[in-house]
Amino acid sequence: MYPLYALLFADAGLSDAEISALFAIWSAVSLVAEVPTGMLADRFSRRANLVAAGITTAAGFAMWVVAPSFPGFAAGFALWAIGGALTSGAFEALLFDALAAAGASEQYPRLLGRVTAMGLLAQVPAAGLATALFAVGGYALVGWVSVAVSLAAAALAACFPEAPLSSSAREADDGDVRRTPSYLAGVLVELRTTAALPGVAGAVLAVALVTALDTAEEYFGLLAMNWGVPTAAVPLAIVAIPLAGAVGASMGGAAARLRPGSLAALLGAAALLLGAAAFVARPVGLVAVAACYGLGQLVQVVVDARLQRRIPSNQRATVTSAAGLGGELAAFAVYAAWAVGQASAIAALVGLIAILLPLMLRPGSVSRGRGRRH
Repeated sequence: MYPLYALLFADAGLSDAEISALFAIWSAVSLVAEVPTGMLADRFSRRANLVAAGITTAAGFAMWVVAPSFPGFAAGFALWAIGGALTSGAFEALLFDALAAAGASEQYPRLLGRVTAMGLLAQVPAAGLATALFAVGGYALVGWVSVAVSLAAAALAACFPEAPLSSSAREADDGDVRRTPSYLAGVLVELRTTAALPGVAGAVLAVALVTALDTAEEYFGLLAMNWGVPTAAVPLAIVAIPLAGAVGASMGGAAARLRPGSLAALLGAAALLLGAAAFVARPVGLVAVAACYGLGQLVQVVVDARLQRRIPSNQRATVTSAAGLGGELAAFAVYAAWAVGQASAIAALVGLIAILLPLMLRPGSVSRGRGRRH
């Protein structure tokens, strides 16, 4: 449904203002749900979070099919946002702790890189399938297939192994809940605890800022069109960008031991590539954009792995969700950069993050998965 949902809204008679309001609802619910869902994953089950994410997302798509109106679309976006928040943090925590329990935590960057690469590669067949399904059965068929895929993801997640939460960890977490005067205060306590962990606050900020750069993906089609690519050819012209991102992400394992300065140099190279493409402003510049995106995905995988190694096991999903929340907020800087100077301003933002990266990744006390979960 992802390649078609904006068209669905427009064909249902929604105005530009109403469509913008739907995007605002999506973002707002994501922000509110990000950290609380991470807390749930740490206190109960990361696997259950992933199962619930698939079911909730499926319900959101179903809502769009059965109630194609502004209230139905808003409810569907809210459910989709909650589904995304349930996954954020829980997946990384489940993967890292399962590997740590098997004595293989060093494999985390390689596997995370594969996951990220597959997610990017899936955009290509998904777009083709959406086109074919729409031709046969319109938005309804696309929507119901999206529901089925989401439920299949939930069923697959239910099969994942999960390192059990020890009784001492559960009792400690339950005690924290009882001492917390309110739900909002509980979120604030978790964020303060995260900030106090040695070396973690900087890594959280690094993950948030690097992840926020993914928001630039929303503008790739506009770049192609502005640089002279005919509208009908835009999808084909930008298909190499997610493919390059997949290549970069898949190299995350090989790059896992790079020093912060080397990572900063790679991100700086990405900024130069994007800046050069903006200067040329021709279709050939999309090659540099693809290379920039690939380097960004590589750095993102490595930075996430650095964060995971610094987090105590019993706080892993919560801290990772806090980084996701930071990424959602930092994305507004990307939006502002585009509004000010389009690709050139985004390139400058990437360069600034590259300069700050070594400072954010300064060594701290490293957790190697021996927290209370094992």
